[in-house]
Amino acid sequence: MAVRACGLIIYRRLQSAPSSKITDGIEYLLLQTSYGTHHWTPPKGHVDPGEDDLQTAFRETQEEAGLQASQLTLIEGYKKELHYPVHGKPKTVIYWLAEMKDCNTEIKLSEEHQAFQWLKLEDACKLAEYEDMQAMLKEVHQFLCSKK
Repeated sequence: MAVRACGLIIYRRLQSAPSSKITDGIEYLLLQTSYGTHHWTPPKGHVDPGEDDLQTAFRETQEEAGLQASQLTLIEGYKKELHYPVHGKPKTVIYWLAEMKDCNTEIKLSEEHQAFQWLKLEDACKLAEYEDMQAMLKEVHQFLCSKK
């Protein structure tokens, strides 16, 4: 049985970006784990019994980054499943896309993470070591660029 986790790719739009280059003002939230290899990842976590996938994504985001569902806008039309092995067992992670309503909202980390950064696409891809995560961030960016 595959381990199942869900999370949100969270982005914000900076007000200072010129409107002609709307995607220049997009930054993505990555959290650095305080365990293992201290890898960088969007907020995500395991599905609890009785929870649906989207509930899990919002609960984990609240637990790991201190963000309430009311502070985010879920973006219709984007959902991505990643499949990869962890300790020799298959894992499925489902991500949705969400925008911060207020780009200055404070991030409050849990003990599961030791740092967070808001990053432009290129820098987010550098920190996200895994190829499938980099590919997903680029896909999200293309999706947002196409929504103008």
